[in-house]
Amino acid sequence: MLYEPREDSELIKKHIKAYAKGSVLDMGAGTGILAVEARKFTDKVYAVDIQDVALNHCKKHLNGITVIKSDLFKNIPKTQFDLIMFNAPYLPSDPNDPDPSLDGGKKGYEIIIKFLKQAKPFLKKEGNILLLCSEFSQPKVIEKELKKLKYAFSIIDKEGFDFESLYLYKISNI
Repeated sequence: MLYEPREDSELIKKHIKAYAKGSVLDMGAGTGILAVEARKFTDKVYAVDIQDVALNHCKKHLNGITVIKSDLFKNIPKTQFDLIMFNAPYLPSDPNDPDPSLDGGKKGYEIIIKFLKQAKPFLKKEGNILLLCSEFSQPKVIEKELKKLKYAFSIIDKEGFDFESLYLYKISNI
């Protein structure tokens, strides 16, 4: 199933203009809404997803954007990016409703931690990561890991709903 853009995608989207320059990587691109927004400000945009339905959609609809199938950084060319965006799967696994677009792992943060461990060599020295997570992905655990991995970070936006709060992190190398 293709993940349709929702509040989480819109929260990242409204900050892209401030950070999109040089080369941009949209990890977990889904429909490619964030890659399309980044393309308005730079020519080198990559849309990455692991799901064939998302990749087929992106290949059909995203002109001028390189589309890559990859499990996080596994198939990404050895290059560095000015901006990496990740609207991560951030909910704890639901065995009754498995959905790779939402499933962040057993506790909701495992995919995010794996991403953070792999991202550092792909991020330019002055580059940034825009990472979206939910209160269900345990932000304190993620922040502890960010410190351990020697990233600088801040929450640049937050949006609360009846059912959850979303957090947008700006992350950079120290």
